[in-house]
Amino acid sequence: LAQHQRLGAIAAPELLIPVGARDLALGGASISTTSGVEAMHWNVAGLGHMNGSAEAMFSSMSHIADINVVYGAVGGKFGSFGNIGFTVKSLSFGDIPYTTEDDPENVSGRFYSPTFVTISAAYARPLTDAITIGFGITLISEKIDRVASSGLAFDFGVQYDGLVGVKGLNLGLAVKNIGPQMRFEGPGLYRRAGVTEGNRPSELLLLQASENELPALVEIGLSYDYKLADNFVAQVNGSFVNNNLYYDSYNAGLELGYTVEDLKLFGRAGYSAVPQNQDNEIYGAVMGFGIGYNLGGVNMVLDYGY
Repeated sequence: LAQHQRLGAIAAPELLIPVGARDLALGGASISTTSGVEAMHWNVAGLGHMNGSAEAMFSSMSHIADINVVYGAVGGKFGSFGNIGFTVKSLSFGDIPYTTEDDPENVSGRFYSPTFVTISAAYARPLTDAITIGFGITLISEKIDRVASSGLAFDFGVQYDGLVGVKGLNLGLAVKNIGPQMRFEGPGLYRRAGVTEGNRPSELLLLQASENELPALVEIGLSYDYKLADNFVAQVNGSFVNNNLYYDSYNAGLELGYTVEDLKLFGRAGYSAVPQNQDNEIYGAVMGFGIGYNLGGVNMVLDYGY
């Protein structure tokens, strides 16, 4: 099938929902500079660039159709072995009216709430002073009333600092969501049907749900850091995303950072463009800010993205 004919025919679309306000506010273009536990969604190699010995984050986002996306992550350094991190992403849909062929108007007043959860583990480490690699595996679990589906997705990422010997010029490469197809199964797929031949009673038949591919993609990105003053820096990011089941996208982002002793302030803006589908771009223009403060040796950071 042509690429555009497969839109919407993917399994586990929650894998594509962004998390973390910093990289979201940069339009997802920062795969060459994303770092710490937030990087496990964008480019798993960034886990190898943790500032401290341990890191934790919590993120909450209001997505389309009032879907709430909650993300938590922890990570730690283990010396020369490398860095290990774990994440959990959960989607909250709220109560949905339970409609059936016999009760299309939900006269019964029943409701249900789907459960979509992903759990990830990742490993990353520097190979040299310039090259960092990372690997990740994600367990996918989806449940909608009486049907459920599960699967595995694998990620791989690379970050290269100081590309072609230019300080501040960074390259990122990420291959994400590679795995087997997923299929829904469960008692909700049984239907009672009558037999057209012979004198037999009706019986339950199991509908065979189709298998769908994971939303695999390949991203490549560049960034450049430029010092405007001793305590004022700018970072320009750009990336290209090739999707196996969606149109390609082009992302750009700008981050300005200002430091005053233990206080760090950031302003961010970005744009994600899908030239072949301009009327239905989900994210488009984004913006945000960040505040960081060193509190007794512990770096506390608050990021916002819109």
